[in-house]
Amino acid sequence: MSDPPPTRPSLLARIRDPRDGVAWGEFVDVYGPLVYDYGRRRGLQDADAADLTQDVLRAVAATADQFAYDPQRGAFRSWLFTVTRRKLVDSVRRRRPGDRGTGDTDVHKHLEEAEKAGYPDGMDEAQDGVEWDRAVCQRLLDWAAGNIRGEFRPATWRAFWLCAVEGCAPREASTSLGMSIGAVYAAKFRVLARLREEIERARRDGLPD
Repeated sequence: MSDPPPTRPSLLARIRDPRDGVAWGEFVDVYGPLVYDYGRRRGLQDADAADLTQDVLRAVAATADQFAYDPQRGAFRSWLFTVTRRKLVDSVRRRRPGDRGTGDTDVHKHLEEAEKAGYPDGMDEAQDGVEWDRAVCQRLLDWAAGNIRGEFRPATWRAFWLCAVEGCAPREASTSLGMSIGAVYAAKFRVLARLREEIERARRDGLPD
């Protein structure tokens, strides 16, 4: 699959206007689950990960009117990663021990171990950043896939999913779905081609990355 689209200014410019519900809806649809999943992977429970997501979105809204796209300063994803990471650490450290849920205990343990290893803010930022980049790529692909899934018959989508996502051999998929091997290959490449088109559309429309 192709790399996710680089940041372009159009959507970033549009979310400067808090009244642009369409722009904000698209932004939240793509990046809300990304932030939520980050919190969950770091040990937060459902409610706390949802709170983290709201904190990050509020931070984006508070600074949206200051956005000025500059390719030389790096991708938008890097800025969002920094905000998310700081909000997570700050929210966990603000809690009193008696207020922690089981997820918070896991996060605190991670922070303590990382601090002993020499990471003053509790996490190895480089490693965390690599994981974040992978998550961004996956989230954008998931988002694009969600946009186009309804365009295909269930069997076509399932053939694509088995081969391209689950790594199933075409012959196995053929047997499982009752399709010819040729039909499985055709389904896979039809969906992949449409995914690339959707990602290109996102690039043209300026979806932040």
